[in-house]
Amino acid sequence: MGGFHGVLQAGSGVDSAATYLPAEPAALSWGRLPARGSSPVLTVDPGEAVVIDTVSHEGILEDQGRDPVAYFGGHRVEREHVLDEAVALAASAHPRDPAKDGPHVVTGPIRVRGAEPGDLLKLIVVDVTPRVPYGVISNRHGRGALAGEYPLQAGNVSVFTPIEQDEHGDWFGALPVVEGGERSIRFPLAPFLGIMGIAVDADERPHSVPPGAHGGNIDINLLTEGASLYLPVQVPGALAYVGDPHFAQGGGEVALTALEASLRATIRFEVVPAETAVRDFGELAGPLAETSEYLVPTGLDADLDLAMQNCVRQAIGLLGARYGMDPHLAYAYLSAATDFDISQVVDLVKGVHARIRTSDFRAVRGG
Repeated sequence: MGGFHGVLQAGSGVDSAATYLPAEPAALSWGRLPARGSSPVLTVDPGEAVVIDTVSHEGILEDQGRDPVAYFGGHRVEREHVLDEAVALAASAHPRDPAKDGPHVVTGPIRVRGAEPGDLLKLIVVDVTPRVPYGVISNRHGRGALAGEYPLQAGNVSVFTPIEQDEHGDWFGALPVVEGGERSIRFPLAPFLGIMGIAVDADERPHSVPPGAHGGNIDINLLTEGASLYLPVQVPGALAYVGDPHFAQGGGEVALTALEASLRATIRFEVVPAETAVRDFGELAGPLAETSEYLVPTGLDADLDLAMQNCVRQAIGLLGARYGMDPHLAYAYLSAATDFDISQVVDLVKGVHARIRTSDFRAVRGG
């Protein structure tokens, strides 16, 4: 991330030569994700990059007044620093049902020519840039790692969080130590998209909260600039989408949300043919991430123990497919040398991801 460079309203600062998908009403879904019958809002060729605007749900939800101008204005944010798309969506007659649908706003879907079931769609995060200089961290009753203990009072707790620049030019989130106090802590930003996914092969559009084989709300904080996500294609064209933008998130995302805030992301879409996918990664049952340092298999389940087991199985299978490693030796290696992190515990379906160092396999074919 190069830092915050001013409020990015729709179209502002976009290169005229770029393929651009603004967060206009026709390109947004709120609370539900695409399925096989969804119509693409954009079609691209494999290898093409798209500049995509995303909108955070924080500040537009019903328990925040569904009026982002008033909500953020209460935190001294001027109207011109509130995204027009957020204002338009909150004021619209969008059919989202808060009792049945999720909170997330997603942009898409994007059809990728040539992507077919059996292939993998590779989403490469080329760039992520903050659109506003603030975000929100929320805790709601019945949600979070300590549901029943927090919030401590009635109603949701949404903590407005500005971002600030230090003397070296680096950007940080800032939180007071005591409500209303002058002393504050700073924590580094690492922007990423919590939702990166493809359409499911089903008639019903999935709820936006639980992640799955389609990706969706996976909340893996390693998916920052330069990282990639591989997803097993379920429908022709894949029908990809992104959303749930974050400025920062700790592993676990324990309060319910992390630092949620709107981003502009540049994503490159590539198709990995089925035969290549099986050779390089084995039979993937769900999302696989990759960074410059790590292969990142995942495990998902409503039970955190089972999510962990699923992640270990995926990791063993990945090491076998990519490096020809015997299962018992892969199991031993993972125990000795690989960190298994909790992606999140707050999205109904919990997530675990492993960080397998590719440098450990330099002497092995494919390393």
